[in-house]
Amino acid sequence: MRFWAVILTLMTVAVASLSVAQDAGTPQVLVIDRDRLFVETRYGQRLAADLQEQAATLQAENDRIVDTLTLEERSLTVRRQEMTVDAFEIATEAFDAKVEEVRKQRDAKVGQLQIQNAERRAEFEARAEEIIGQIIVERGAALVLDERTVVFSVPAANITDEAIARIDAELGDGAEQTDN
Repeated sequence: MRFWAVILTLMTVAVASLSVAQDAGTPQVLVIDRDRLFVETRYGQRLAADLQEQAATLQAENDRIVDTLTLEERSLTVRRQEMTVDAFEIATEAFDAKVEEVRKQRDAKVGQLQIQNAERRAEFEARAEEIIGQIIVERGAALVLDERTVVFSVPAANITDEAIARIDAELGDGAEQTDN
């Protein structure tokens, strides 16, 4: 109980200090939820939808390949009885090599998709940071902290909703910036 009393006292002092500091013209600290920026902006939603579509396409390709390989494996199993041991061994080694090559190709495609996603997310964040920078200047703030690193803050310090609205207004879904 004493712990919470100390925390409440510290919060009260922090809020009072922030109020006094703002009145005195001292730059303020702002807070933002970077994950919400991506999830709730039209730009971030379009990027997430694009990624989901690409992942679904890749999964459909994977499913077709698995079906083909499964049929090939069954065929090999059926033909086993009419093959010599050496011929069957050569055929299974060739099949195993084919499966391994397909696996490498699929892993490479997944890696490319992950890289593309990271690049698009970085582009989104760079564009969003320009807008957040404008908000910092307009508010006379000294810095912006990610909400995950903040223990306590007043609601007025959180600029996430404002940033989402401005990103939507200025960047839309971002398609015109990335489709060049």
